[in-house]
Amino acid sequence: MAGQQWWRGAVIYQVYPRSFLDTDGDGVGDLPGIVERLDYIASLGVDAIWVSPFFTSPMADFGYDIADFRGVDPLFGTLEDFDRLLAKAHALGLKVMIDQVLSHCSVEHPWFRESRASRDNPKADWFVWADAKPDGTPPNNWLSIFGGVAWTWEPRRGQYYLHNFLSSQPDLNFHNPQVRAAQLDNLKFWLDRGVDGFRLDSINFPFHDAQLRDNPAKPPELRTGRGFSPDNPYAFQYHIHNNTQPENLGLLEDVRALLDRYSDAGALGEISSEDSLATTAEYCNDRRLHMGYSFELLTEECSAAYIRQTVEALEAKMTEGWPCWAISNHDVRRAVTRWGGEAADAALAKQLVALVCSLRGSVCLYQGEELGLPEADVPFEKLQDPYGKTFWPNFKGRDGCRTPMPWSGDGANAGFSAGEPWLPVPAAHRERSVEAQQHDAASVLNATRAFLRWRKAQPALVRGSIAFVDAPDDVLAFVREAEGQRLLVAFNLSDAPVSWPAFAGTALLDAPGPQAAKLESGTLHLPPRGIAFGTLE
Repeated sequence: MAGQQWWRGAVIYQVYPRSFLDTDGDGVGDLPGIVERLDYIASLGVDAIWVSPFFTSPMADFGYDIADFRGVDPLFGTLEDFDRLLAKAHALGLKVMIDQVLSHCSVEHPWFRESRASRDNPKADWFVWADAKPDGTPPNNWLSIFGGVAWTWEPRRGQYYLHNFLSSQPDLNFHNPQVRAAQLDNLKFWLDRGVDGFRLDSINFPFHDAQLRDNPAKPPELRTGRGFSPDNPYAFQYHIHNNTQPENLGLLEDVRALLDRYSDAGALGEISSEDSLATTAEYCNDRRLHMGYSFELLTEECSAAYIRQTVEALEAKMTEGWPCWAISNHDVRRAVTRWGGEAADAALAKQLVALVCSLRGSVCLYQGEELGLPEADVPFEKLQDPYGKTFWPNFKGRDGCRTPMPWSGDGANAGFSAGEPWLPVPAAHRERSVEAQQHDAASVLNATRAFLRWRKAQPALVRGSIAFVDAPDDVLAFVREAEGQRLLVAFNLSDAPVSWPAFAGTALLDAPGPQAAKLESGTLHLPPRGIAFGTLE
């Protein structure tokens, strides 16, 4: 993947630094911990790492509230530690992407401290400030994703400021060209340091409606998506004015122009809008972002029909760009629990890795996904996530997918830390530790390694086109094609065997998978959670 467009078809391994490996005993993972385990990451057969925020931050949202876009928080180490991480990753053939949060920062950022002090200082217009209505209430009806009103009163200015997330995460005013230039300069700082690209957090949020118009109400039956259950008032609105504004396209083009000045740098945008697939298609092309992903496959829905409908919808809209798919990350319940329930087994975990890595596009694998880790049940008294604390018990927040990486089965902390971990390590994770799976040829870990190695040699899977084919209800089937290779791919998503008259001329490949499929007299026999890859004439 070292040539041009390394990101196209790449498998990107997401590292959540707080929970990866702690080397100083404070219970929180750090950059030296990532450096120590880069050989392990490389052994998986991935092409790149995406490192979640490690910047200077008060940690109200665990690093997504940045107080210095160019500084490493002492909790994670130093800038020199990051340079060591970058050098070792590159020596191992891994590209390095880092999170960048353009739309907002921390209340402790010097920009906001200056802006909030008065209405006439040099940073007075760097954030979204607005006067109260005559009755003292906020300027409009916009709501925060984390619950409640998206406006907080600042007595020093006698105005409200906007925050689409926590009140400690004020939104920057991208209508001010100085803000735009400053954030582009922060991107340049990391590109000059040698990073290979960015994962751009909430990239449809930088611009807001300058007229501050109210968002329209959403009918009760449509209040769904990305964990926004009906008990979260955020789901009560169509969010058409507080994000995804037309002006954002110009920002994306500026970001792309900057990236194009560097050799083979790439950008992956996180997109969550009222029509995320349409926005992803609009945002990803040769003038804007290289790749985009949304939350459509990070939901509770996992049927073959839903996956096909989602991918086909994006394919129909995305005529120029390149998709990226993820079924797990640091914001949602782990996939094996979400899609398999409490009884989810290793066969499902293996199948899900193969499935997401077989769709057209690049892939983000979240740390622990290669171990088949289930969602952790974190008791309320151990919760750290402000989102979970607000909506407990209907929504338990994001801590269950953020618990420490289990490196060994010994000890209470599973090899993660010599101190008390910031989140507990569940027993079910210790049983699935790296150490426990390392020498088991049938483990999820080694199945992942085998599949990713095999995938690299299949041009149809790395960069090919995709076309879905009709199949039995529980079977997801499609054809991938590139460089003269045509593959028929089939996944039995059920717990029962399925037989399907396959295409004439199909020859099964000996591909790694949880269950071996058989082809007899033109009929494909898929066992429960079975996978089949066949060449087509």
